[in-house]
Amino acid sequence: MNKNNLAAIVLLACAACAQAEDNVLTFGAGIAGAARYSGADDYVIGPLLAIDYQMANGFYASTLRGIGYGGAVGPVYLSAALGYRGERSEKDRSGIGGASGSPALRGMGDVKGSATAVLGASWDIVDGLALEWHAELPVSKRENGRQIGVGLTGTLYQQARDHVTLSLAANIADRDYMQTYYGVTATQSARSGYRQYRPKGGLYEVELGMTWKHMIDTRWGVTGTLSAVALTRDAANSPITKRPRSAAGAVYATYSF
Repeated sequence: MNKNNLAAIVLLACAACAQAEDNVLTFGAGIAGAARYSGADDYVIGPLLAIDYQMANGFYASTLRGIGYGGAVGPVYLSAALGYRGERSEKDRSGIGGASGSPALRGMGDVKGSATAVLGASWDIVDGLALEWHAELPVSKRENGRQIGVGLTGTLYQQARDHVTLSLAANIADRDYMQTYYGVTATQSARSGYRQYRPKGGLYEVELGMTWKHMIDTRWGVTGTLSAVALTRDAANSPITKRPRSAAGAVYATYSF
């Protein structure tokens, strides 16, 4: 799937931004679909598999969230983790997490994956409405650039077993990030046939998402998520952007103990 693999926006049932009272291990499995890469005009569907271990003291290890720590400071929840930003291939390279590229990128070369420092914060403005912020800073392959995002998440419906939320987010990137994922260098242009393109940093993506979590019992849960993504400004005008608007979705089950 695209570089912002759907797994990155899917949180396991136990992995909400709150410190658990006990240590909780969660296994998740399901199916997910998203554009092959950011700006692609075709989609790929693949399995979604995840493991998340949340400790009562705030430390966690997760295939989705990375390895890190989160805790509350007054009304604000803060987190910091070591994560991984996936690769983007110039070929249709498939794996257990879905495709990581597209033949439409032939000649663009591969964008290598990188370790990242992921910082986050969430503030409950009022009950059921949270202001959120995150930053993704590469630790390796720093030339791939940095990205930050801000958003709002609100609860639309909540009962004992069901929780429905709606979120709106905007993502901003520096010039290096934009060049890596939406730009075309002279060398890439000669190899791929795309015109040269040097995008500027700034707002590049907005996203609207909805999530419904249903708890079957205290251990089993089912979650469905659907999002609409729109590239903006220089990202939307990139030669490799075939379609600036796309959708992503997933349905998965979780078991916690």
